[in-house]
Amino acid sequence: MSQSVITGKSMMGAVLEAYPSAQRALFRRYHIGGCNSCGYELSDTLESVAQSHDNIDIAEILDFLVEAEQLDRRSQASPVEVAAAISSENPPRLIDVRTPAEWELARIEGATLMTEGTAAIMMRWSKDAPIVFYCHLGQRSLDAASYFAGHGFTNVRSMTGGIEAWSEQVDSGVARYEMASDIATGEATFRPLRAVVSQAKGCQS
Repeated sequence: MSQSVITGKSMMGAVLEAYPSAQRALFRRYHIGGCNSCGYELSDTLESVAQSHDNIDIAEILDFLVEAEQLDRRSQASPVEVAAAISSENPPRLIDVRTPAEWELARIEGATLMTEGTAAIMMRWSKDAPIVFYCHLGQRSLDAASYFAGHGFTNVRSMTGGIEAWSEQVDSGVARYEMASDIATGEATFRPLRAVVSQAKGCQS
């Protein structure tokens, strides 16, 4: 759907389709969608959501969504760009926002795994410190970059495509993996890509 046709009468599903960054942006600015009390249904209209959150002006929300979408695009860097930045005179700090289980499967040399303790320390860093966040495929890192930008950090980036793209474009020595479901529990697990492919082909090696 074109962004130009989004109005107060548009359903939230259409808003999120037109503005992929809207979910992060609305929570960051207005605390919309972050918990049960401030959540919404995809069938709710933007107007009804705005009214339930202190009657926020629709025009203000739409202007902000355009701005947030532009910021999202500017905050992304390709793996090749990140690799070049790491080799520069002022390299960014590389922050891994994946789970510890994923960290054990694969990691980028020089990166730091973000934990609650790490995040607290980072909040004391200079607001113009260059930081690049990465995850598996590039979505969680966008959330992290958006969060820190919302706390005043001016030089944060998200690596497009995550560690998967890094392995493909920069360092093939970094292991690739896929998310799978545990047959017994149904919970998400992470396994090396080779294991997933081998099982699919019936390989026993």
